[in-house]
Amino acid sequence: MFISGLPVRKNSPEILLINPWIHDFAAYDFWAKPVGLLTLASILRQHGLNVSYMDCLDRFHHNMPKTDPHARNGRGPYLKTRALNPEGLHDVNRNFSRYGIKKRWFIEDLRATPRPDLVLVTSLMTYWYPGVKETIEIIKEIFPKTPLILGGIYATLCYSHALQQSGADIVVKGQGIEELLELTKKLTGFTPVNKQGGPEFNADILDTYPYPAFDLQHQVNYVPLITSKGCPFACSYCASNFLNPGFKQRSPESVIQEIEYWHKKYKVKDFVFYDDALLVNSANHAVPMLEGIIKKGYNICFHTPNAIHMREITETNAILMFKAGFRTLRLGLETTLFEDRSSIDRKVTEYDFKKAVTCLKSAGFKKNNTGAYLLAGLPGQTIDSVKASIKTVKQTGITPIIAYYTPIPHTEMWSRAVASSRYDLESDPIFTNKAILPCRLDPFSWETISSFKKLVFS
Repeated sequence: MFISGLPVRKNSPEILLINPWIHDFAAYDFWAKPVGLLTLASILRQHGLNVSYMDCLDRFHHNMPKTDPHARNGRGPYLKTRALNPEGLHDVNRNFSRYGIKKRWFIEDLRATPRPDLVLVTSLMTYWYPGVKETIEIIKEIFPKTPLILGGIYATLCYSHALQQSGADIVVKGQGIEELLELTKKLTGFTPVNKQGGPEFNADILDTYPYPAFDLQHQVNYVPLITSKGCPFACSYCASNFLNPGFKQRSPESVIQEIEYWHKKYKVKDFVFYDDALLVNSANHAVPMLEGIIKKGYNICFHTPNAIHMREITETNAILMFKAGFRTLRLGLETTLFEDRSSIDRKVTEYDFKKAVTCLKSAGFKKNNTGAYLLAGLPGQTIDSVKASIKTVKQTGITPIIAYYTPIPHTEMWSRAVASSRYDLESDPIFTNKAILPCRLDPFSWETISSFKKLVFS
């Protein structure tokens, strides 16, 4: 990997990339960045195109009140504006909002921008599509003649819905980087050619990807890292294998070089691993990477909000993670009903769980920075089974963290979710919102969520 510089051709097409709003009942910035979109920005710059970027979720927009960009290691609340509950969810006793910058700020920013030759919009959670749709509607009002392409997770998982509902001129599913380069050529008449002198981009070789264009942000206060793509596991609730078929890893050296780049150039101290399988093949990947980080001696911190697989946690790995500066460690546990978890996954046993916790505590990890995700709201799952898992995790001396289940198309669990929901999940992605516990037959109740929270913090 390498950093892509700015294009030198003044007559190159202008490409505007946009990260849309979130429309939801709740949203918080847990180190969230559109890494795929910003990587694409670097690839486009590498190929001689002029790139600009707008983030509707920007917590450091120039109109925002001045705050400490390093507060809480880069995490923080989004600005939010109340909105009406979506059609079909009026019975949900929660406040629905648009999260991100104010609408008028976005319009002002667009009007202050020269008309681009092409607009690229990304998408994340499937049920956030109303935010994508509103973003696209405003863009089309300001630049009605500019082609607009939608990509990302929602576009891939709900391709037909995105074609019909998003308002985009073109919807691209999957990774689609080569397809986007071809579309750029077709829509702008400009032939993208590598202008930077670095390695030629190859979608199958992660070390050829340029660093994401985090320099386009107003603040570079933390950096997400992707050291691998895909996952060797096949959990029934997860779409990783559909979104990123196969499993690829970067070289440890390239990861260390990227950390060094952002730390030295932008004084970044907080790095966030976005990997789905960070510790897999650890002898050849994580171990040399962590040893290299430790050898550098930087005063930096690492966070793993995507969770790591406990089966891969050994005494050696735990010690290396602690010495390297891991400060927010999340484990992918999901449930402690080990004798009946085959319908969820087969990635961890009770022995794996207890061994991992023992190794982590022995290495120095404490309860306040070590948490285990527990899924709640699964098809057919009882409230008592979630509570039992919470109690078991607490007994080990680490923190249980409730992760509410989102039904996702193209996963093994999708058919069970459809059958167990009080909503018609297949009719509209809005009904898959985890905030409403869609796979419970009884209506949404604060009492259920409150009972989980009370037990976690008691």
